[in-house]
Amino acid sequence: MPDPLLLTAVTAWQALLRYVIASGVLNLIWEIAQMPLYTLWLTGSFPEISYAILHCTAGDILIASLSLTGARVILRARNWPRDRSVSVAVVTIALALVYTVFSEWWNVEVRQAWAYRDIMPRLPGIGTGLSPLLQWLGLPLLVFWIVARLPGRSSSR
Repeated sequence: MPDPLLLTAVTAWQALLRYVIASGVLNLIWEIAQMPLYTLWLTGSFPEISYAILHCTAGDILIASLSLTGARVILRARNWPRDRSVSVAVVTIALALVYTVFSEWWNVEVRQAWAYRDIMPRLPGIGTGLSPLLQWLGLPLLVFWIVARLPGRSSSR
């Protein structure tokens, strides 16, 4: 009979790997799709746009990974995804959203590292682009759904 602790560890690593891969693929697609909402789409060369997409996707993977890690630490969710998967997902998304609002403000308003085009819908008051916010609301839900398809997951709390 297999060792249940070993199975839990393997499942956790499989879940983490699936989470990182799914985050990477979905965020790459999102970055490509939202690029026309940024001024770089009009002013950048193909290599500059390609680099920006890959750079942003790498950053997205980092945000996703650190948000998940932070959620697991905050919730003491050592047995994720077997336990507390919904709580971990909610806190992960909240952390990613908080970081995104700060990062967009910092990079658009303060550093002026990138800029939105007029066609980017923005939140009143804070001016954060709607596309990055939707990215960190929608994609993590899809990623957690993908991870939940792993065999051996037993609880959704």
